[in-house]
Amino acid sequence: MKILFVSLGCDKNLVDSEMMLGMLGEKGYAFTDDEAEADIVVVNTCCFIGDAKEESINTLLEMGELKDRGQIQALLACGCLAQRYREEIQKEIPQVDAIIGTTAIEEIVAAIDEVLAGKGRNHYRDLDAAPTTGKRRVVTTGGHFAYLKIAEGCDKRCTYCIIPKVRGNYRSVPMENLVEEAKTLAEGGVKELILVAQETTLYGVDLYGKKSLPDLLRALAQVSGIYWIRILYCYPEEITDDLIETIAAEPKVCHYLDIPIQHASDNILKRMGRKTNQEELRAMLGKLRARIPDICLRTTLISGFPGETQEDFEELYRFVNEMEFDRLGVFPYSQEEDTVAAAMPEQIDETVKEARRDELMELQQAIAFEKAEDMVGRQLAVMIEGKVADEETYVARTYRDAPNVDGYLFVNTTANLMTGDFVNVVVTDSNEYDLVGEVLGEEKSEEYEFT
Repeated sequence: MKILFVSLGCDKNLVDSEMMLGMLGEKGYAFTDDEAEADIVVVNTCCFIGDAKEESINTLLEMGELKDRGQIQALLACGCLAQRYREEIQKEIPQVDAIIGTTAIEEIVAAIDEVLAGKGRNHYRDLDAAPTTGKRRVVTTGGHFAYLKIAEGCDKRCTYCIIPKVRGNYRSVPMENLVEEAKTLAEGGVKELILVAQETTLYGVDLYGKKSLPDLLRALAQVSGIYWIRILYCYPEEITDDLIETIAAEPKVCHYLDIPIQHASDNILKRMGRKTNQEELRAMLGKLRARIPDICLRTTLISGFPGETQEDFEELYRFVNEMEFDRLGVFPYSQEEDTVAAAMPEQIDETVKEARRDELMELQQAIAFEKAEDMVGRQLAVMIEGKVADEETYVARTYRDAPNVDGYLFVNTTANLMTGDFVNVVVTDSNEYDLVGEVLGEEKSEEYEFT
């Protein structure tokens, strides 16, 4: 029996998909990426914002048509949309044979076996169940980097966010489990670990009574074969001096932080239920840059949040212009049912949300292009991602580039390189968001030396 696995949404969802693939593979199931060859389809859904919800529903409907035509025998839904809208899915998409909740992914094998035996049922567990760990994963990211999910759920109650209702409260994965998983990934060829959670900065508070991300970083840095450790999704109010010092001192930890601040107007931050104000944001960004001058800072913003006045937007625009983030994304506010913000008055027109997003992104584009130009002449160690067809050029990432969201560096060389190799380069040019470089040969990079 061949399974087509469709994983939608965030990288945290992807980790769940990889664990389910591992469990199914151990039981003898085979996989395909061709729906024409599939006997079973599993869709790991997302419902974080409206676009993600629409994509998940459309995918389920499309796969349901395959079942109606007799092309597949079984269709299963899991993930956030399946958790949140299980009754609606059962009613509106009857082709779905079974639904697996966000905390029940360990039951994927049983669920498929039951469906094939004609005894399909839904699988759910308490939302605050311990995170699934210790499962061998099928890494789908190419083998040279992998996401390491260090916690599940969220204790924050941002007024626009549905995640706590579909993922539960914050639960950290025990450190020893994460170190063992990192060792297994490294043995399989993974060289870069990307730490993810709804919020990475609170790691360990529930298990160890303190913020333990620095301890985890130091433990992961001891894993042989791991060269880069990248941290995503840090809430600004939870970044400690210990974390900053660990990033500065530990060579394997990339000088890169993703800090989703969402806005800069105190009025809107308060309406969002965020725990920082603009003065505190400025102080934290200043502290990071003072201690780690070459740090690459990424953030995300929401445009058109309910009640966002033109003055609020202009304040955000000035903040972005002054802070000069290295990486920045903007999402128009998505009115999600069952959230506090969805019921707020002063909802903003879609055209205004999108216009404000476009204005911020135009500003950020100019900042990003200038920062790319400033990189010319820098010497860096880069990770090879692949080769440009029919050219003596390789695609690579620097420590400043997270996969799939940031830019690339194009390396011109006649050397025979492999995906996952690290090489030292000098940046010779910039092309909008991307960089161009040449191999330094045996010379040492000023940033990193890998042996």
